[in-house]
Amino acid sequence: MERIPMTANGFKMLEEELKRRQTVERPRIILAIQEARAHGDLSENAEYSSAKEAQSHNEGRIGELESMISRAEIIEVSKLSGSTIKFGATVTLVDDDTEEQKSYQIVGDLEADVKLGRISISSPIARALIGKKVGDAVEVNTPGGGKSYEVVEVAFR
Repeated sequence: MERIPMTANGFKMLEEELKRRQTVERPRIILAIQEARAHGDLSENAEYSSAKEAQSHNEGRIGELESMISRAEIIEVSKLSGSTIKFGATVTLVDDDTEEQKSYQIVGDLEADVKLGRISISSPIARALIGKKVGDAVEVNTPGGGKSYEVVEVAFR
């Protein structure tokens, strides 16, 4: 089985979602199915069909979460150090064209969210950053074209 690298925060988020789906969503959906059954003929009962579909989706997601949690390889970022960019690093870059400064943390695929400054280890920018140090120039081929950055800070927090 392939291990899934993730930060401790990413692992915690998965555990919280699993707990919510098992203790909140599952009972709510079961109740909705019971109420829909009470309406009679199930063959033409839209509420019943909708509740069964929600149940299927929820149980499928629970299975996915259990699988991801069992395969998780938790990397404690606060215990990492060094000047080289690797998984878990928070990297501050300056765009060579716009002089705009951006910060990203390199995280696992499951916890990536660009809006929150977390990029996937398998993203083009993260792959280009791995192994670089402060002062290095980085060329990234993105779907919108090539971009050039300079690494100005590497931190593990």
